[in-house]
Amino acid sequence: MSHVDDVFTLDLFDTTQAPLPLLEQLHAWQAQDVLRQLDLAWMQFVRDHHNAASDALLLAATLLTHLEGRGHSCLPLAEVLSHPSEVLGWESNAQMQLQAQLDLPGHSLAQWLHALSGSALVRVVDRDADTGQPMVLAGMQSETPLLYLRRYWHHERLVAQHVQARCVQPDTIDEASAKKWLERLFPSSPKTTNATACDWQRLACALALRGRLTIITGGPGTGKTYTAARLLALLWGTSAQPHDLRVALAAPTGKAAARLKQSIDHALLELQPLVAPDLDLPALVERTGAARTLHSLLGSQPGTRQWRHQRHHPLEVDVLIVDEASMVHLEMMAALLEALPPTARLIVLGDKDQLASVEAGAVLGDLCRSAENGHYTPDTVAYALRVAGQHIPAALQDSDGSALAQRTIMLRHSHRFGGPIGELAQAVNAGDAATAQQVLAHCADDSLHASSGGALKRIWDLAVHGRGPAASYRHYAQALGTHAPAGDEAAHRAWVIGVLRAFEGFRLLCAVREGDWGVEGLNSAIEKALRAQGLLPSGGEWYVGRPVMVTRNDAALGVFNGDIGITLPSVRGDALRVYFLDGAELRSVGVARLAHVETAFAMTVHKSQGSEFAHTALVLPARSGGVLGRELVYTGITRARQHFSLLTQHSALLAEALANPTRRSSGLLRFLQGEFAVTA
Repeated sequence: MSHVDDVFTLDLFDTTQAPLPLLEQLHAWQAQDVLRQLDLAWMQFVRDHHNAASDALLLAATLLTHLEGRGHSCLPLAEVLSHPSEVLGWESNAQMQLQAQLDLPGHSLAQWLHALSGSALVRVVDRDADTGQPMVLAGMQSETPLLYLRRYWHHERLVAQHVQARCVQPDTIDEASAKKWLERLFPSSPKTTNATACDWQRLACALALRGRLTIITGGPGTGKTYTAARLLALLWGTSAQPHDLRVALAAPTGKAAARLKQSIDHALLELQPLVAPDLDLPALVERTGAARTLHSLLGSQPGTRQWRHQRHHPLEVDVLIVDEASMVHLEMMAALLEALPPTARLIVLGDKDQLASVEAGAVLGDLCRSAENGHYTPDTVAYALRVAGQHIPAALQDSDGSALAQRTIMLRHSHRFGGPIGELAQAVNAGDAATAQQVLAHCADDSLHASSGGALKRIWDLAVHGRGPAASYRHYAQALGTHAPAGDEAAHRAWVIGVLRAFEGFRLLCAVREGDWGVEGLNSAIEKALRAQGLLPSGGEWYVGRPVMVTRNDAALGVFNGDIGITLPSVRGDALRVYFLDGAELRSVGVARLAHVETAFAMTVHKSQGSEFAHTALVLPARSGGVLGRELVYTGITRARQHFSLLTQHSALLAEALANPTRRSSGLLRFLQGEFAVTA
């Protein structure tokens, strides 16, 4: 056993000893799975390229890469030193060990800044030229300096640069035409006064005409895609050449892209009676084409971080609608904004309260930080009344409102997501554990269910048998049994679609991947339980009915990370293929060609974003590695259309999660507010 292993074994729960030397402590944290091997590799790189590197420099560099791996775009130095537990969220033993390190001499903010600013590996903004230094120190003279890995500094600067440019770029509007079309598209929306509610959907469409960026946020059922469809019709209606307007639809995942296309097309076709004969919406819908993943839209280049479309080869588009924007990470948003022509309109849709992307950044959350409070200027208020006939409430007016606030609209009324599930989601979003527990305990119908305790069998039973009328995997297994005769293409297609839709009726969502209460353990357990019931065939890795999730983009096969399909016989019955359903489009890939997939009876909450299920079951484990938070629970609940089940390892976990709002360190708002320059 190595010295580090010996220290780890003896002292894992002993916090009374003197702190270990830093290098030994870092290796001990890696042994405890607190740090990644990558974090230590970066620390070693810094050590190798900096003679006599101080502990302050090495610890800051390690924590920087550690936070990047957890979705932060930078290291907030002052906050880490003053409130490390709030920033890092480590479990108690590791947190106490970190505090012991920080209590040693050499770890004041001034000493950290001295160590960082004295390193040739760190560029100090406003002092040093950019010579490719791998780390960037910004705001050194402020009370809240930030340390970045170079590429995240670059990405935040680019996003802020493009957002600022789009916010200050006004469009010339024919207000009379806009007013006429708004009245046609929202015929049941009355003009408002101070005493009546604002129609935020109508207002969003009106405000979107004023510039090249529109951000529409709101919870489930608030009508984001409904609004986007009317906005498209408004843009076509006010265009001199509507058929020449190049429109593209995109989302982070294939499932989200398919749902966006389906929802917008349906909403547009319903509008035809309101706009005829001036617009031929069916023809314009056909011209728009399919929605695409962002990877597909930008043209990912396998094996590189480069894109086919970028500043020198921009997208050929006039209007781009991006849905599920909470899932768009910082690097992707920077690439998208770089590839978008300055003259194109960008319409961003998403729920600011959902989980942020798995990768670094929380761009939608940052951009919508003040959306709830409006901050609309007198000019915007006057325009809203004049063109949309809507009066913005006084509480949401602000003479000093930012340019970004005038481009951001929060939809505030859910037209679909009500009842007990909606009440639970609202309580969770507000961090109100007492109300959430009360809603769960006193649900008037069978839409909610909660269970706590360590027995895993109750999870398997729920997944296999369901509860009452709530969907379960038994329904999908029964659909598997109605196999169509080999060779009958129409019957085979109907059978495949029926199986896929039955599988979408239920999903088990997990907070973590590893362990009995994680994706890996539950996938294996549910597979065995279904086989024990005779609902799935025995076999090896590939078998009829195996649900799989794609884990890596493969443009050549037309599959993308997050796509979910079911393994079924081909129409001739001579081979197994994985079938995917995107809206009405059915496609398949031979199993031998799918190298990067995993079984998908259970999936992480992150991977579920952009999807909805009739019955959603959320599993919360006691050991969650710091990922259990308010946004995770909210996102899990809002995946449910009709029934929601909460399964926790112990009863206090819900309250613990709600008391832990997810926070991601970022400097994007400081760029947007002018503290950091957006020029290189």
